[in-house]
Amino acid sequence: MGFLVDTQKEGGGHSWGYLRSLVRRKQVDSADEPHSHHHHQLAKALTVPHLIAIGVGATIGAGVYILVGTVAREHSGPSLALSFLIAGIAAALSAFCYAELSSRCPSAGSAYHYSYICVGEGVAWLIGWALILEYTIGGSAVARGISPNLALIFGGEDGLPSFLARHQIPGLDVVVDPSAAILVFIVTGLLCLGIKESTFAQGIVTAANVCVLLFVIVAGSYLGFKTGWAGYELSSGFFPFGVDGMFAGSATVFFAFIGFDSVASAAEEVKNPQRDLPIGIGLALFLCCSVYMMVSIVIVGLVPYYAMDPDTPISSAFASHDMQWAVYLITLGAVMALCSALMGALLPQPRILMAMARDGLLPSLFSDVNRRTQVPVKATIATGLCAATLAFFMDVSQLAGMVSVGTLLAFTMVAISVLILRYVPPDELPLPASLQDRIDSVSFIPGETKSSHHVGTSDDSNKQPLIGDNDDSVQFPVIEKQEALGCWVLSEKKRRIVAGWSIMLTCIGAFLLSYSASSLNFPGFIRYPLCGVGGSLLLAGLIALSSIDQDDARHTFGHSGGFICPFVPLLPIICILINMYLLVNLGSATWARVSVWLVIGVLVYVFYGRKNSSLANAVYVTTAHAEEIYREHEASLA
Repeated sequence: MGFLVDTQKEGGGHSWGYLRSLVRRKQVDSADEPHSHHHHQLAKALTVPHLIAIGVGATIGAGVYILVGTVAREHSGPSLALSFLIAGIAAALSAFCYAELSSRCPSAGSAYHYSYICVGEGVAWLIGWALILEYTIGGSAVARGISPNLALIFGGEDGLPSFLARHQIPGLDVVVDPSAAILVFIVTGLLCLGIKESTFAQGIVTAANVCVLLFVIVAGSYLGFKTGWAGYELSSGFFPFGVDGMFAGSATVFFAFIGFDSVASAAEEVKNPQRDLPIGIGLALFLCCSVYMMVSIVIVGLVPYYAMDPDTPISSAFASHDMQWAVYLITLGAVMALCSALMGALLPQPRILMAMARDGLLPSLFSDVNRRTQVPVKATIATGLCAATLAFFMDVSQLAGMVSVGTLLAFTMVAISVLILRYVPPDELPLPASLQDRIDSVSFIPGETKSSHHVGTSDDSNKQPLIGDNDDSVQFPVIEKQEALGCWVLSEKKRRIVAGWSIMLTCIGAFLLSYSASSLNFPGFIRYPLCGVGGSLLLAGLIALSSIDQDDARHTFGHSGGFICPFVPLLPIICILINMYLLVNLGSATWARVSVWLVIGVLVYVFYGRKNSSLANAVYVTTAHAEEIYREHEASLA
């Protein structure tokens, strides 16, 4: 054991130990590691139809019933369908990245899980913490929006029974919403019954919503052909706000596509993840984009864009053509959409909590899986209680922007993870300290020598996830793969270093370009040079990554045989740029609120997560030796 080095004891200091803990990475299948317990396994019950129900249900919320009017009036005009198409293509870039990672790493946790494997514990913690905020506030906001629509079905605000209607607490500026809390509890109960049961219920509700939207498309098309599509016969033309207005509209409606990532959160419960996850994600996004475009084509054609009702564009369009009865059907569709979106918001969070608890970053209470229903019941109940409390007491509509931060951060990290997986995949695996004797026996097999460069604790051998590769050429001579990069000849080690720096500079360039392009108040002598620097770094990173080969280890990393993201590195880099641009444009007030939550998360990690992490005492060995150690360990147990 003399070859193991503890940096914290040997001159590294506690501050260096903290930094090392931020970049330690875990294995692909945390749920299948030898030290995992059987009762931590979820039921493998989902197939493609279930995944489509989750994806479409979580994506097509009530937004389509409102966004159509707002975006058409303010940005796109008759070109609204093109705005949806562009936003759908932008969302598809993230979907491609999710499809590859979810099929390679099919465990619960979604973007948190991928970040932990590819980037490191610190970034993964922040992503998981941001997703917790996203799903809690998202679920509460959706639940809070159901009661006004229910009231419309019952004939107005006074139509709801008193125990369901909103009430203002005397002396306080607080309006409580009992129906929102009750609906959250009902959905929580459904989720506790089992993943197959809750997904079946979500499928029924989603089907009802889609049927209402199909009615809008069919009946609206009939009215359009009957009346002559008045919305398209305007003197202002197809682009009344110019092409810029169409792109501004696509940036707004992009958030209507958020939700397909819920499919990735259920990856561990899919029967055949390598085949079904990419198909489920792709079909869900395609169906959503198709429905959005067809609804927008019909509604914009029925009513001139400037005459649309910004709050109820679809129902008012039918009312203007003497179809008052359709208003009730469309309102019922909005209620169905909100209920389905509520299920989509509350489904992923227990799995995020469970994944973080499995890794020791949260109390183990959240990782308990019920033996009968095979779902994380305790985490689900905790999620439901928090969401119901928020929905009951708070009008969270002002916090809705915070939901987008978690999603966009996750989309960005998933794209970065694809680049890391392709160019600099982790070449060391963490093994539990209980295998120390087995590690020592493999380390000292006659004829082999192993130094601390190949075996070490999580504090000393965990390298920077992008850049560092220890110099092992002395102990382990390897046949170096020669690559031509212009006039350079790169060894494998140097290729990884160049790739790591290129990924880092690409991310910095994307941020600088997005920030400077969005900061219209900056003086030109600051803004334009920043744009130039950001664009140059982005282009240099893209050229460098395109000029060097991807790592051969990508073929065997994780589960092989699944979806492969095309056009790497171009596609992930465009994805990073789009998501960073949207993040920068969320506004300072949103970022101020999110920063408070993230600071709380940092404190929780420092005082709990870092010390209790399952990787705190892990021993890192190279991939080849890890497989050998596992084989010997299994042989000794047989």
